[in-house]
Parts: sequence; C-alpha cells; structure tokens
Amino acid sequence: MANVNSIPTVDLSLFTSGDAQQKAAFVQQLGKAYEEVGFVAVKNHGIPDALIEQLYKHVQEFFSLPFDVKEQYEIPELAGQRGYTSFGKEHAKGFDAPDLKEFFQFGQTVIDSDPIQSEYPNNVQVREVPKFSPTMEEAYRYFERSGKSLLQAIAIYLGLDQYYFDDKIHNGNSILRAIHYPPITQEPKSAIRAEQHEDINLITLLVGASADGLEILDKQDHWVPVTSLPEQIVVNVGDMLQRLTNNRLKSTTHRVVNPPREKWGTSRFSIPFFLHPKSEMDLSSLQSCISENNPLQYEPITAGAYLDERLREIGLKK
Repeated sequence: MANVNSIPTVDLSLFTSGDAQQKAAFVQQLGKAYEEVGFVAVKNHGIPDALIEQLYKHVQEFFSLPFDVKEQYEIPELAGQRGYTSFGKEHAKGFDAPDLKEFFQFGQTVIDSDPIQSEYPNNVQVREVPKFSPTMEEAYRYFERSGKSLLQAIAIYLGLDQYYFDDKIHNGNSILRAIHYPPITQEPKSAIRAEQHEDINLITLLVGASADGLEILDKQDHWVPVTSLPEQIVVNVGDMLQRLTNNRLKSTTHRVVNPPREKWGTSRFSIPFFLHPKSEMDLSSLQSCISENNPLQYEPITAGAYLDERLREIGLKK
C-alpha cells in the first residue's frame, strides 16, 4: 500500500462533515491503512495553514536563541515533559547513541476545574519569543480536536462506540514537541538523525517537517521515505493503540535519516503532536481484538505506568 513516495491519503472532512456513506467509507479507509501500513496522510485536517506557518516561525526563532538562553528553559526534574531538552539527552529504545536533536515540549493546560490539573506541571513560558507559548497553546488545541475526530473513526472501525476515546483523552497527557535537527558540520558517525523507534502514545499527528528525512519500515523490511504534500499532516499509530488493539492496528517503526551531503548545512524542524490519554486509562487489550488467530500479546497496564516505563527506556527519566 505504501509506495516509494507516498502513504495512503484520507480526507478528514468526509468524516467530520460528510454524509453517512462518506463517513463509513472514511472509517474503512483509515482502519485498513492502520492495519496495513500504520501511517496515513490526512488532508482537510482542520489545523489552519496560517497557524502552522506561525508555529514554524516562532519555533525557529526559539531554536536560534543562544544556547545559554535556551538552557534556562531546561528543567531536569520535569524529565523533558515540559520546556527545553538540549542535545544528546534522548535516545531510541534499545540504542545507546543519542539522537542528533534538541527539542521543546508543551503540554496540557486544564481550563475546566478537572482535578487532574494537579498531575501536570505548568508549561514553561519563553520570554525572549513572546508569541512562542501562545502559538504552541493554540496549535495544541487544534491538534487535540483533529486527533479526537480520528480516534472517533478508529473507535467505529474497532466496533466500539464512536465516543469511546473522548473522555479518556479529555485533559489527556498529550505533548506538542518542537524538534530542531541542527546542520551537520562534520562527517557524521551515523546516517541517522533519529534512530528507528515507535511512538509511545495513541496516535501522533505530524505537521509537515521543514525537510525530508522521515522513513517508515514496511512489512517487507524496506525503509520507505514518507513525504506528505503541503496542506496534509501525517498521522501514525503509537504503541498504546497497538497494545489496546492487541497488534491489530500497528505502530510502525520509523526514523529520521541525514539529508544528502549538499543539504548538510541546513536545519530540519519538525513538530509532532503526541496524543496521550489520561494516565488512568486502562490499556488492556480489547476483547474484540483477541482471538484464536491473535491470542493475547500483552499484560494489562495503565497509560501512566506505560509512559513512565518508556521514558526510562529512552533516557529522559532516571
């Protein structure tokens, strides 16, 4: 289903504002793509292009600040979950070499009086780029909304109630991460900017990176470059959804490779939204996804315990 330059493309507006037939067709298309490839490109995703442009602008302004300024926003006790994380702190599970990136994480802001607020640290406000934090906040809300619609379609595909995920992701522990892969200034030790990995969360929404480099591992064990067109976002299944569906929907292995030599002097920026549920969500595999042909693969665990385990494995939590 994935060819060298593309992954399946779906149109979210058919689900959010189409008729019953269009909605049903979207559900089948999305579910089948997540069973076969694990990645889709989504058009008419509802995140305004002007907002995406502003987001990239302010993210680039932040990363171009001097290191000693950015370093003030690194708060070790937050395990990279809020604020800045400098180079070499994170590595892929099973790999010791750190990824060649620095990043900034923005998390949930609880605006109703949900007691879950006590679980979340405050977001780190960047003084030097006044529009950085408000733009991250606005983008976060749009990503959340689009992600919620996609999860509703996934719920229908799995034979669940359409709104199965809604209360689990309301005030969930989602993260908007701005990543900077700096220019390559000397012969790199590896051809990889971010080593192969799977995402931890339910689904990841990625708005067009500023440069190519993302590759996914297909079922034939070939690395396939993923390029999404302008006006599209790329959305993949994470490990939490894979666990919940007992491997029916697959969390695809992916990586970021170095650019060709003539582009070594350029930075790459990428802004994924990792959609997480509340920490109390039970990730035990759904009964409907367990069968004689697909026996139970996982021990029961909550989303919070699973996230904690994975943050330790990738070196962000000690």
